[in-house]
Formats: sequence, structure tokens, C-alpha cells
Amino acid sequence: MEEEIELRQYWEMLKKRWVIVVVLPLIAALTSGIISFFVIKPVYQASTTLIVGKKASESGQAAVQMLDNSVLQANLQLAKTYAAIAQSRTVEQNVIEDLDLELTVEQLNGMISINPVKTTEILEIQVNNTNPDLAASIANSMAEEFSKAVIEIKKVDSVSIVDSAVTPTNPVKPNKKLNVLIAFVVGLMASVGLVFLLEYFDNTIKTSNDVENLLGIPVLGVIPNYEVGKQG
Repeated sequence: MEEEIELRQYWEMLKKRWVIVVVLPLIAALTSGIISFFVIKPVYQASTTLIVGKKASESGQAAVQMLDNSVLQANLQLAKTYAAIAQSRTVEQNVIEDLDLELTVEQLNGMISINPVKTTEILEIQVNNTNPDLAASIANSMAEEFSKAVIEIKKVDSVSIVDSAVTPTNPVKPNKKLNVLIAFVVGLMASVGLVFLLEYFDNTIKTSNDVENLLGIPVLGVIPNYEVGKQG
């Protein structure tokens, strides 16, 4: 019973200050939407994948060749080594020169991530940029320059491009809908907290319910508002 009374009191608090509960989340969601749609530049991601491993001696055997487990593990370790080579200063500087980019190596490096795909011999090169065409160009150039570097450094010819990067059509961030939803939820939580905080500091008596809650006795009558000097 006491829980029902407390819940009813909370509900009355929220009803009394419903404007805050409604307006604050809407303002937060609207602000987030404006920022996400009109302020933040969309970022596109292009990726290319390369296979790192031992080639079949005959092209007809490539589809059916099974690698020994020890060879597979060795190739997985090589993939990590190749990832470091792909993101080396030498490779990235060659990409800058190849595409005539007005970027430093540090700036280009911040756009690139190299990910060895788990349990496979696949190496994925991902490039994030606000220009989708440039993102694809950088990814493909990275794959070419990486292949040259591996051949020169490791003296192997076992890197093949599986998928070339294509121009992305949809940005990977910002996630506009998610941002608006998060802003609305955070605004709602903040508005509820603000209502309880205002109610905590509000010691005034405004309604007959406040009198009953304060004195613990029922209200027998209420005097209506009366304006002095008003003629009947």
C-alpha cells in the first residue's frame, strides 16, 4: 500500500511539471538532430581485402588446396607482420605521392586501420574519409603499395587482392537516428531528475493534497479564489 502511495506521489510530481518532462527531451533530440544532420560531416568507409598465404602451385588446385595447420598458424602470424608493414611510414608516404594528397603521413595514418581477419589469412585495409571517392582511392592505393613493399621486404609473392575498394554510398558515422534517440533518452532522464530536484527544494503548499500530506488530516473545505472589490 505504501508503495502505491509513493508511486502515486511520484506520478503527481511528474504531472505537475509535465512541461519539463515533455519539452526537455524534445529540445535535446532536436538539438542532436540538427548537429547530426547539418553540422557533423558524414564519414565514409572504404575497404579492400588481401589474402596472405601460400599460393597453390597450380591454379586449378587453388580452390581445393588444404593448408596444414602449422602452415595456417604461420600465415596468421605473417598477417600481423604484414599489417605492420601496410601501416608503415614508407607505404603511407608512397600512397601520398601516388595520389598527390595534401596530407601528412600522420594525418593519413589516422584515417587507416589494418585488421587481420581472425582465423583466416585475410588482411583488411579500411579507410575513413569525408570524401567517399577519396576513401576508395586511398584504400586501393594502400593495397598496391603494400603488395610492392611485401615483395621487396619479405621476398615473397603471396599477397593477392581479393576485393578492391569501391566508392561507399552510405556513411558509417554519424549514426543520426541513434544520436537522436540517445539524446531523447538522456533528456528524458535529465528532465525527470530535474523534476524531483525542484520538488525536493519546493517547500510551499499549493494544493489541498499538500495540506493533507503535511498535516496528515483530511481537508474539509476549500475557500475559492476571491478578488477584493469585485462586484457580484
